Amino acid sequence: MGIDDSFGIAFAKSQSGAYAGGLPLKGNVFVSAANRDKDKMLDSIKKLADLGFKIFATSGTADFIAKHGIDSHILRKHHLGSVVGEVTTVEAIMNGDIDLVVNTPYGVGPRVDGYEIRNAATSRGVPSITTTQGLKATVAAIEALQKNGFKVKSLQEWAKQIDLAREKQLKKVND
Repeated sequence: MGIDDSFGIAFAKSQSGAYAGGLPLKGNVFVSAANRDKDKMLDSIKKLADLGFKIFATSGTADFIAKHGIDSHILRKHHLGSVVGEVTTVEAIMNGDIDLVVNTPYGVGPRVDGYEIRNAATSRGVPSITTTQGLKATVAAIEALQKNGFKVKSLQEWAKQIDLAREKQLKKVND
């Protein structure tokens, strides 16, 4: 659960409960987007790059975002067709080289690859985003955290703040 005055911080708080270290504020993000999601994810991927993240992507996603002016580094999903010694996405995650995973697979083959990628992320405690809406929320949270961080309030403090706001609203209505 995350409560705050802004959506970004509230979501960041909820994710700090889901991931031990919370959301990363910098580092490397791996992106593998289904074709149907690429257009919807473009602004969020650009924002991550603008926030200082280095983007790693599958070849299809890398080609798409490059056409829109976003630099990335290609990571293969698996060893098939890879060069000897080339690090795959799963290996990069397991090596601790990826700080955030964005994976929206669609279809049988991508779902199998996606399972391996998300399994690696889960075993390493790396936040894994699987929807376009989740990516937008994550980007809003990271941006808010980079700007302000967050403060913790007890539920009693929130309740008091809500009561005061209600009293103020009632006074305004009655005046």
